[in-house]
Amino acid sequence: MDPVEINAGSWYLRALRADDRVDDRPAVLASCRDPEIRRWRERPPATQDAAGDYVRLCAQRWKHDEGYTWAVCEPTTGEMLGEIELAALDLAAGTAEATCWALPAARGRGMITTALSAVLRFAFAGLGLQQVTYAVAEGNAASARVAIKCGFRPTARQHSAWVSDGRRQDVLITARSATDS
Repeated sequence: MDPVEINAGSWYLRALRADDRVDDRPAVLASCRDPEIRRWRERPPATQDAAGDYVRLCAQRWKHDEGYTWAVCEPTTGEMLGEIELAALDLAAGTAEATCWALPAARGRGMITTALSAVLRFAFAGLGLQQVTYAVAEGNAASARVAIKCGFRPTARQHSAWVSDGRRQDVLITARSATDS
């Protein structure tokens, strides 16, 4: 599939880019260096080359329908402030896993909740997905708030599935279905 742009009102979602007009590598690199993002999300190594490789990998995932990643941007400047991804995408089964992060300047402004809600509408109505899961590591209060605000419901618990601050954390698996209101 070709990348799909989404107008989420206050935020604009588009494929990640690194070209002569838009360069998301600095935002990707900032996410790789941010301790709070790294605490809860797997990120590439914090190098310019790895950030470029990541942008190219996201484009390949779109092309092969393996996952869809959006840069969440300020609409007037196009500056990337966060990311939403439909990972573990299985179009035949109608499933995906949502992941996200926000840079420090964008936190606490409702950006991720708004952007993820828009992606979920696209996932269910546009892609025909039946279920999207969202993993919340124990102690990740911001992620737990996003899950609640976006209508995810707990479905399972994975014990000791994530390491944060040198300790194993349980992960709550939440889900939204196409039939959820």
